[in-house]
Amino acid sequence: MNKIDAKSFFGWSDLLDYMVNRELSHIRSNWEMTWDDSNDNYIPEEDSYAEALNKLFEEMSEVNPPLKYHDNEDRLAEYLQENSNWSIRKRNGRWIGAAYESILEQGGFGDVNQEQLILAAAGRIRAAIDREQTHFDDMEESHRYILAIVLIVILYHRPHA
Repeated sequence: MNKIDAKSFFGWSDLLDYMVNRELSHIRSNWEMTWDDSNDNYIPEEDSYAEALNKLFEEMSEVNPPLKYHDNEDRLAEYLQENSNWSIRKRNGRWIGAAYESILEQGGFGDVNQEQLILAAAGRIRAAIDREQTHFDDMEESHRYILAIVLIVILYHRPHA
């Protein structure tokens, strides 16, 4: 499977700040990022997730994106199912019993180095590109929303990111 170029996919995004960084502004208040075209990344600033996102984009670009990224997300839900008292279950291919965002967040506590989340994100990016949605801002809305949630959960679980 071809690797992805996550920097290009997220570069110059109008929506990334609002959908990811602003949701974490209670942790790091500087949520508006500036793209540096000459260095092909977001400019690291104090109290910002820019540097963490730049590193995450590099990480996602180094993995082989899975074709079935839902399998990686399912592992988080299965961890939660086995290690909590949440009564979640999969029905007709969807997890029910809790908000999917919460399932990913709580299941992420069992995801060492956020490996499953990174693979899920890379797989979602690959799926978007395969559907000719070559940039985060151009993704189908519901898939962009879940990809943003996956990024938020990764950053949340990386306190030193």
